[in-house]
Amino acid sequence: MSAEKVDNDCMTITRFLIDQQRSCPGATGALTILLNQLMTAVKAVASAVKRAGIANLYGIAGSDSVNKSGDQQKKLDVLANDLFINMLSTCGQCCMLISEENEEPVIVPEETRGKYIVTFDPLDGSSNIDCLVSIGSIWGIYLKKTPGPPTKDDVLRPGTELVSAGYALYGSGTMVVTSTGCGLHGFTLDPNIGDFVLTHRDMCIKNRGKIYSTNEGYAQYWAKGVQDYVKSLKYPVDSSKSPYGARYIGSMVADVHRTFLYGGIFLYPANEKAKSGKLRLLYESNPMAFMMEEAGGKATDGEKRVLEIQPTEIHQRCPVFMGSSFDVDDCIKFVQAS
Repeated sequence: MSAEKVDNDCMTITRFLIDQQRSCPGATGALTILLNQLMTAVKAVASAVKRAGIANLYGIAGSDSVNKSGDQQKKLDVLANDLFINMLSTCGQCCMLISEENEEPVIVPEETRGKYIVTFDPLDGSSNIDCLVSIGSIWGIYLKKTPGPPTKDDVLRPGTELVSAGYALYGSGTMVVTSTGCGLHGFTLDPNIGDFVLTHRDMCIKNRGKIYSTNEGYAQYWAKGVQDYVKSLKYPVDSSKSPYGARYIGSMVADVHRTFLYGGIFLYPANEKAKSGKLRLLYESNPMAFMMEEAGGKATDGEKRVLEIQPTEIHQRCPVFMGSSFDVDDCIKFVQAS
């Protein structure tokens, strides 16, 4: 048997970030250090996810464990949150952390304080944990612009001011997709070397796809325009066109990742029971919208770009329609017509 081919010039995520850093005049390397520390947190979470059954990490964290968003916390939610906070607060580059699992911002001690603010959902799709369906982590990074100690006002800014965003997907493998504003790139964890290797350079979404992703269990509560749009995908007026396929996992990372790769649209609209939508703006919608636009797609709340929404609170929610540009345009025509 021939020996397995070994890549002796692999493009690791650290090497890739350093190459990008060289092309940015005035770069200090601080963001590269921060992103590398994030990768360490992702590797630790990935390890915990793989060992969850053996290490008794399935199930809820406690009878009274409910986060600010009203979701019941699982054991892995709490562990992932602790890992992200511990890694980021000690890397020397962050001044404040905003987590789905914490009601208030986490202020980094002054002696290890840096200039970046990180917003994150440490474990997205945690309702899928116990049944081994793909889950993930999402983050966005802002640069603090004001002097003095960090406050909520430092992060209550539109997504257009993000300097970087990314997500990790824990599934058949572990993958990180990230952008620093210079395109979208994907890295897969190589267990042989324990590092993320570039596998998807310059990810671009199709202008139109053939898949829609949404929780149709809430269809009866949607606005008529959303109902009509989804109906048009399932029952096209033009009989020569095939209906769109429906795919919904219930983990935003997994559903949006598939949308990046295959095209189509992901939508989580507002409804009668959740008039502001369900997804959180700062650490779910904004980072994903940032990456979607970097890949050539679109992301809107039905009225404006997600990235243009001015947040007023750290756990604010918003409706989301994102994906292939033509599909999003079609959706908005229906939404605005109603």
